[in-house]
Amino acid sequence: MASTYSALKVELIGTGEQTGTWGTTTNDNLSVALGEAITGSADVAFSSSDVTVTLTDTNGAQTARNLRLNLTGTSGGARNLILGSGCQIEKLYLINNGLADAVTVKNTSGTGIAVAAGKSMFVYNNGTNVVDAITHLTSLTLGTALPVASGGTGSTSTTFVNLASNVTGTLPVANGGTGASTLAGANIPVTNVANSFTALQTFSGTSSVASSKFTNIKEVSTVSATAATGTINYDITTQSVLYFTTNASGNFTVNFRGSSGTSLNTLMSDSESMSVTFLVTNGATAYYNSAVQVDGNSVTPKWQGGTAPTSGNASSIDSYTYVIIKTGNAAFTVLAAQTKFA
Repeated sequence: MASTYSALKVELIGTGEQTGTWGTTTNDNLSVALGEAITGSADVAFSSSDVTVTLTDTNGAQTARNLRLNLTGTSGGARNLILGSGCQIEKLYLINNGLADAVTVKNTSGTGIAVAAGKSMFVYNNGTNVVDAITHLTSLTLGTALPVASGGTGSTSTTFVNLASNVTGTLPVANGGTGASTLAGANIPVTNVANSFTALQTFSGTSSVASSKFTNIKEVSTVSATAATGTINYDITTQSVLYFTTNASGNFTVNFRGSSGTSLNTLMSDSESMSVTFLVTNGATAYYNSAVQVDGNSVTPKWQGGTAPTSGNASSIDSYTYVIIKTGNAAFTVLAAQTKFA
């Protein structure tokens, strides 16, 4: 009976065969075939092309039988190490990639595993594909810090990560950052510098804490060399104080609105109030605020003292103050007062 060969190409002597020579065959099986499979290392030389290794029926030295394959030579780009004829077996390999490019270790039917340039990996040939030999570790201790590029922090400290050196670009909001390289870029105001807010800011406080406290406050005023007369559109989003410096030329109606494109009804919610002031200059002939509107609709104010003014004050500035309270949809209560300054 002739010899046969195992998956690792260990020669299996047939019964009654190799009388007087079986010792040599056995020694080769043990020292060469099994030695290569258990502890052997062999170089695989690349020359800017893929390389295929094979196994044949011999217990003599064979590169593909070795545990460790040391990739040498010139890659000239990403390459494949193909486990060809005779290698479609279950076998562990330690691949040491000494080339300048990644090498994918694969057999003739699978997708394989890419071993990065300058790195070593254990891979497993399951007969149809080459896969990771290790997919889980119960514990792991590294001799040096895991680099950021590999998913680590680059630091051996357990208390902090150096964001100045270990983060490239901006840290996303989802990861606890702002998504911007500056506070201004992230729309985060700095409290010790001037800030402009173009959206509504709400400070609610609590049932036991006030919502805000100011040492002083500045309001925007519009000073205009205009004479009060006719219907005057008071745009509340433009100013808190409107001052006409030219002598009034007739009794006038004040129409309160958010702006030319926004109604006060839209600007305000129910149970909100706004306070504004209108300063009217009068000459020898005085005129007064004879009617009030909100968004073009007439409103009868409740005047201080219970009586609406019927005249202005000559050679004076009449200050009209209005508290506008929204009580419902397009419904407003206006508290008004006229004060003479001369």
